[in-house]
Amino acid sequence: MLKHYGQFSLKRMASVLGVSRSGFHRWVKNRHKLSQRAEVQAARDLLICEVFQQCKGRSGARRIQKDLADDGYPCCLKTIQASMKRQGLIPKAARKFKVTTDSKHSLPVAPNLLERDFTATKPNQKWAGDITYLQTTEGWLYLAVVIDLFSRKVIGWSMSTTMKASLICDALNMALWRRKFPTGVIFHSDRGSQYCSEEFRNILLENRLVQSMSLKGDCWNNACVESFFHSLKVEAILYDPMMNREQMRQTVFEYIEVDYNRTRRHSSLGYLSPEKYELAKVA
Repeated sequence: MLKHYGQFSLKRMASVLGVSRSGFHRWVKNRHKLSQRAEVQAARDLLICEVFQQCKGRSGARRIQKDLADDGYPCCLKTIQASMKRQGLIPKAARKFKVTTDSKHSLPVAPNLLERDFTATKPNQKWAGDITYLQTTEGWLYLAVVIDLFSRKVIGWSMSTTMKASLICDALNMALWRRKFPTGVIFHSDRGSQYCSEEFRNILLENRLVQSMSLKGDCWNNACVESFFHSLKVEAILYDPMMNREQMRQTVFEYIEVDYNRTRRHSSLGYLSPEKYELAKVA
């Protein structure tokens, strides 16, 4: 009707189309205004987008739902999923990475005490460690971590340009200092030569820690640490431009100490971050 308003009389068009002239005038007056429902949807989309950006594009609908609820904005999961689809908000996706374990050696190995039981009833009961590689514009940078299986918190970590035993020793020493030197902790790792080294085993012995190792060639026996490495690479590294070693160190530091331990929600922890989980369970 608006298109042909200058060609035909309004009365005739309204009669032919079966609408009222007053209704047409009302529509013309308000056609550029959003409906109340559209306004609510637009405001919700903006809020969801802000939460998505705050988590650096790492959270899916379930984590965003928890963030919104904590901020006093409960929202249906399907509504959030629809909003993310409408806005093209896609959380960072999965990718496979290279294995760095060197288990072809004649060094002594420890039995598998965990046997894929990654649960713990309190902190400092079971720790797990591993090494991964990070590619930079200046060559490889290797990262070793120690994770407390109670809360999935990274309690020790170290980076180096080589995969010598000192790399994992530094990570373990950080964990010991941060946890105030507990005894009797089961430390689980793969059968890599670094974890079988005399230097590393001496630290375990001196601090009365119990060593446990995965079965040969079975990455699932250290799945929690592998999961952390996957999250780190996908959420903090994969989609960023190539970094030099110093930039990579800063990125890893920020991800572990600011994002992962303090704010990143874990489905296995009831969608709490490692630090909040420990505070809730230990306090």
